[in-house]
Amino acid sequence: MKDEVPNLKGYDARLRDEAAEPSLEVPQGEPTSKTQIIAIYGKGGIGKSFTLANLSHMMAEQGKRVLLIGCDPKSDTTSLLFGGKACPTIIETSTKKKLAGEEVKIGDVCFKRGGVFAMELGGPEVGRGCGGRGIIHGFELLEKLGFHDWDFDYVLLDFLGDVVCGGFGLPIARDMAQKVILVGSNDLQSLYVANNVCSAVEYFRKLGGNVGVAGLVINKDDGSGEAQAFAEAVKIPVLASIPQDDDLRKKSANYQIVGTAESQWGALFAALGENVAVAPPQRPKALDQDGLLALFDGSDTGAGVVLEPATDMDMRGKNAEPKPSLEVIYDDA
Repeated sequence: MKDEVPNLKGYDARLRDEAAEPSLEVPQGEPTSKTQIIAIYGKGGIGKSFTLANLSHMMAEQGKRVLLIGCDPKSDTTSLLFGGKACPTIIETSTKKKLAGEEVKIGDVCFKRGGVFAMELGGPEVGRGCGGRGIIHGFELLEKLGFHDWDFDYVLLDFLGDVVCGGFGLPIARDMAQKVILVGSNDLQSLYVANNVCSAVEYFRKLGGNVGVAGLVINKDDGSGEAQAFAEAVKIPVLASIPQDDDLRKKSANYQIVGTAESQWGALFAALGENVAVAPPQRPKALDQDGLLALFDGSDTGAGVVLEPATDMDMRGKNAEPKPSLEVIYDDA
């Protein structure tokens, strides 16, 4: 049975107008037909950069042409790939070049290692600009550098999932990617973020979008099962389960690539690469808040809490003395 598409009148027409907000516009164009553009979303610190650096390295070992683009203002996507070295960002480089009256060249912002081509969009310093708009500006610069003419098998975009301003939703809102991969763990906050991304995908699918969710990568999997249950509940596959392992933690902390055939973890990332390649974009069924909490033991989520309405006297606190009434009271006749 096909999913129903609502009539684009009234409410749905307003949603389409909202989605077409000019501040979200970026130059559009058709990428190379064989290219899979995949956006990876997850809670900050959940392990997206670790997953992507090793996945992209393994894909390159498998003979694929891979471009990794960091779309996080922290600019840490490529740090593992480049052994901890900071990669000059597109936004930072563009600003310097503009002040010098020069144009940005691809060699100023794109670097390679192990067959992987990688770059960072970057973003503003804290309190000095909007990260989402920085993403938009970064993609505009990529367009000028010839993004739609580049020849890659895979373009992997690393996005924060717990930031909701427009720029971070570009791949979903503008059909810039064919599919989304979620990275989460067996904790409520990361699955809350993953569920929000599923909700965003559904939102834009109702407006005629085509982006779907290819699946979930469970990182730091301790075997407790909540992430697996989440994937089943929203009807997406688990593409890989990366175990909570001290060897992985140490290698990641020391900027060592494990997504290689020479590593004991090579087979895991090889299988992930194969799953990412063939997983179709699914239309997920996001959970409501109660459904999400139900994946966890009630003792861990505050189950049984009852909302108790506050009163005006509660709000006044020490100022809660009775006030003289202006009501006129008549003696009994």
